[in-house]
Amino acid sequence: MTHLEKGDTAPAFTSKDQNGNEISLSDYKGKKVALYFYPKDMTPGCTNQACNLRDHYEALQKHEIVVLGVSPDDETRHQKFIDKHELPFPLIADTEKEVIQAYGIWGLKKFMGKEYDGLHRTTFLISEEGKIHDIIKKPKTKAHAEEILEKFDL
Repeated sequence: MTHLEKGDTAPAFTSKDQNGNEISLSDYKGKKVALYFYPKDMTPGCTNQACNLRDHYEALQKHEIVVLGVSPDDETRHQKFIDKHELPFPLIADTEKEVIQAYGIWGLKKFMGKEYDGLHRTTFLISEEGKIHDIIKKPKTKAHAEEILEKFDL
């Protein structure tokens, strides 16, 4: 789905987090970033994924990996999701789908025989230099932190 590949420069962005604060990829230059895109707050798969990252957040931090979640949900919904599940990382409210489209993960999906446009669950692992280290397409929602650590060779 995405046009991006390992080694490409990660598309720069500035968007708002759950608190309405501006957040830019450039804020994390010099750090490893797990930029994970997910379809919708409060849904089973997305909740499993976020909670897996929460439960392994200490291990990710130990390896200096910044976790940033992105979905088309708005700031209010993100804050409710964070509060309900005690998520320790920011969620980007990409309501205009600018970041999602820059990373090329919005497109045709199929579910129960129906086709529709939607977000393809994908995680981009970004190196300290701002390059795409790896791409996890269709991550395992209940073992996502482990996938991230493995792909970063940690």
